[in-house]
Amino acid sequence: MTGQQGLSEQELAAWRSFMTMQHSLGRHLTRRLKQESGLSDSDFEVLVNLSESPHGRMRAVQLAAVTQWDKTRLSHHLSRMEKRGLIRRQSCDARYPDIVLTDAGRDAFVASAPANAARVRRCFIDVLGPQRLETLRQAAEDVIAAVQGQIEPTPI
Repeated sequence: MTGQQGLSEQELAAWRSFMTMQHSLGRHLTRRLKQESGLSDSDFEVLVNLSESPHGRMRAVQLAAVTQWDKTRLSHHLSRMEKRGLIRRQSCDARYPDIVLTDAGRDAFVASAPANAARVRRCFIDVLGPQRLETLRQAAEDVIAAVQGQIEPTPI
C-alpha cells in the first residue's frame, strides 16, 4: 500500500524514523549544550569552524558557505556573538570581513567541546557502531550529493 506522499509504508516508516532521530538528537544536544555552556548550537557551529581554521579566522563568505547560512542570518548571528565577545570582525574587505575567534570564544569552545563530543559518542556513534556508522556516512554523502545537484547555490 502507498502512503499519502506516494511512498510505500516501508519508505514512509524509514523517512519518519530518520526525521524523528534527527529532531530528537538535535534537541537533546542543543538543550544540553545551552544548559552547560550557554552556547547555542549556532554559536557552537561558528566556533567549531573558526577553531578548525588557520589562526582561528575565516572570511565571512567562507563561513557562510560551510554553515550554509544566508548572508543576513550570518550577519545577525555574528553580531550577537561579537557583543558577547566570542568573535570579532576584522575589516580587510568591505563586503567580506574576516571573522576572528577571540580568546573568550576559544575558551568557550574548549570548555564545551569535550562534553558535547561525549554526548555525540554516547547517543550516536556508540549506538550505531563502526559498520552502521560507515553505512550511514556513505548514505549521507549520497543524499548530500543528490540534493546539491538539484539546488541552485544561494548567491552571497
